[in-house]
Amino acid sequence: MACSPRSGCTARTTLHLVGPQSWTAVPAALVYESADPYAVRVMFGDAGEDVVAADADPDDEGVEWLLSRELLRAGLSFPAGDGDVRIWPARAALDVLFLQLRAPSGEALFELSAAVVGDFLRETELLVPAGQESGLLQVDDELSALLQGGSDNPTAP
Repeated sequence: MACSPRSGCTARTTLHLVGPQSWTAVPAALVYESADPYAVRVMFGDAGEDVVAADADPDDEGVEWLLSRELLRAGLSFPAGDGDVRIWPARAALDVLFLQLRAPSGEALFELSAAVVGDFLRETELLVPAGQESGLLQVDDELSALLQGGSDNPTAP
């Protein structure tokens, strides 16, 4: 697992796409940035492999899903999530989580390692302890800039 002491963590892993006849290994990365303290990105394929590379192409449009860190934490112990994203522990296997992703184009069911997710979440909590996420958000500054019609406002005269 790659971790930057100030900004974020990345855990490269393999998810297994559960199919009707077989499973397909899918390279992926779990990515956490303290600038977005409530969220975890799941990056699939080549984008996941290159996420921490210094020469990574920022315009590379790999498949990416944004999940709540709290949702991942809850999914380690019991079924969690509604709608497009659900996660739950397997009943018979100790190290298996199921991750179900739904989109208008279809849905996918993945198996992933509970140990990898647990280790990743512990690393994120070293950066931003659970319950302290709001302290990193600068909502007042952002709101003030928007209300003052600063130069970032495209409709300002």
